[in-house]
Amino acid sequence: MKLPDMGEGVAEAEIVTWLVEVGDRVTPDTVLAEVLTDKATVEVSSPVTGTVASLHGEAGDVLAVGGDLVGIEVDGAAEPEPEGAPATPEPEPGAGGPPPLPPTAARVTAAPAVRRRAAELGVDLGAGGGSGPGGRVLHEDIDRFLVSGSRQPAAPGAARSDGETVEPVRGIRRRIAERLSAAWTEIPHITYVDAVDVTELEALRAELNRTHADREVRLTVLPFLVRAIVVACRDQPRLNARYDHQAETLTVVDAVHAGIATQTDDGLLVPVVRHAEALGLWDLAAAIARVTESARAGRAARDELSGSTITITSLGPLGGLVTTPILNAPEVAIVGVNKIETRPVWRDGAFQPRRMLNLSSSFDHRMVDGWDAATFVQRVKALLESPALLFIED
Repeated sequence: MKLPDMGEGVAEAEIVTWLVEVGDRVTPDTVLAEVLTDKATVEVSSPVTGTVASLHGEAGDVLAVGGDLVGIEVDGAAEPEPEGAPATPEPEPGAGGPPPLPPTAARVTAAPAVRRRAAELGVDLGAGGGSGPGGRVLHEDIDRFLVSGSRQPAAPGAARSDGETVEPVRGIRRRIAERLSAAWTEIPHITYVDAVDVTELEALRAELNRTHADREVRLTVLPFLVRAIVVACRDQPRLNARYDHQAETLTVVDAVHAGIATQTDDGLLVPVVRHAEALGLWDLAAAIARVTESARAGRAARDELSGSTITITSLGPLGGLVTTPILNAPEVAIVGVNKIETRPVWRDGAFQPRRMLNLSSSFDHRMVDGWDAATFVQRVKALLESPALLFIED
C-alpha cells in the first residue's frame, strides 16, 4: 500500500503513530496509521482485508506521497513456504553482514533497519521495551540508549542519571519549529506597538452581552478586532496579502480570511475564519468560537487550518504588555493582542482610569514599509477607540 494522495498539493506526510504492527489482521475499516500533512492529522485506513506484513517507516519519518507505506498479505494471495524452509535466511560467511542478534532480541518487534543498527552497535533490543505501538523498538529508542550510555534502549522521556530528559520532537511540534525557524530567518520583521483605549469598546461589549444573554456565544474583543482589521484592509489592501519570495510575487486578496492563532494540546494552530468581511459581529464571534474549539478538540480539517490572509494572535489575560509576533508566512502582517488592564491616562487635564490594551503587530518589511505599518495600526486603533465607526459603511 502506498501513502495515498491527500490532495491540495500535498507532497509528503510525517508518520505520527502506527496503530497496527506486523502480524495484525486488518480490514477496510482498520485505521493503519495517523499521518501529518502540513498541520492536519489524517487517518489512513487499509484498502483490503489481510495481515500486516511490513511497515515502511517509523513515527517521525517523513514519506513522499506514493511511497511505500504498508505491506499487507491479502487473504488468499499468499503461497505456503516449502516445508522445512528456514524462517530467516542465514548470511553467507564473509558477506560482511551484521553480527547475530541476541536471542531475546529476535522476539522483539522492530524494523529491519532498526535491528541492523542495533546489532552493529551491540544493543540488546530484548533488554527493554520500545516506545512504538505494542513495544515496537524505534530508532529513537536506540538514540536514547546512545545518549544515556545504557546497554538497552531507554523508555521515551526517561530521565538520565544527570537529571536531563531527552524527548524526540515529532508531529505538529516539529512542523511548528520548522515553520517558525523559516519565518524568523527568512523574513525581516518590523514590529510596531501602540496602546489602545478600549474603555468605550468594553462598555459596548458588556452591554451587548447583557442584552443578548440568550445567545449561545459571548462577545470577546476578537470579533471587534477582526472587524477593525477588515475595515483597515479596505484602506490598505496590500496588507491582506501573501508574498511568495521564490516567485517574487505579492498576491493581494479581496476577501479577508482571518487566521486565529490558537493554543492546543498539540501546540499552536491557526484555524481560519473565512470571508470575515461578509460576517456581522455575532456571526464573527460564532465563527471564531467554532474554529478555535475545533482546533483544540483535534477535529479541524486541513482546509480549516490553511488559507488565511492575515492572522491575529492573543494570549488573553496572559497577554503581557508587549509581544513580538512571528509572521504566519506567507502572510505579510500579524496583529498581536496584549492583556486589557486599567491604567491612569491623562485626559482633559487630569489622570483618569481607562481600560487599555497594547497591540503588538509584526510585518514583512520586504513588502510593508514602516509608514504603512504605522498607518495600519493607527487605523485599527482609531476604530477600536470609537467602536461606532466599525458599523458605519463608507
